[in-house]
Amino acid sequence: MVFKFEFERVNDTGLYKLSGNLIGESYGMALMDSFSEQTEEGIRHFVLDLSQMEHINSSGLGVLITLLTKVRKKDGEMALVNPSKHVRNLLMITKLNAIFQCFDSLDEAIKKMPTS
Repeated sequence: MVFKFEFERVNDTGLYKLSGNLIGESYGMALMDSFSEQTEEGIRHFVLDLSQMEHINSSGLGVLITLLTKVRKKDGEMALVNPSKHVRNLLMITKLNAIFQCFDSLDEAIKKMPTS
């Protein structure tokens, strides 16, 4: 399945709904460009809804790490919501679960985001 994303702003938080397969950096370029645009617009905190993600590989994880790095350089934060069992296992195996905040619901993640 083709990788796609949708963006909406919820208060001071940017919400991305990801779907499909994030299996390469080239797939994530549009997402990274969108993140850059939103941070230039002043959004510092982001929530990524992964509930519709089917697959992610190491290159896809690299995209998520790049996004987190960009956000934290702007004193922001990023959270992942509803990662599949596959994604959770991948985060645990790579020990990235120690750097990514993961939540089971959008409401919970948005409430945990710092206010700007």
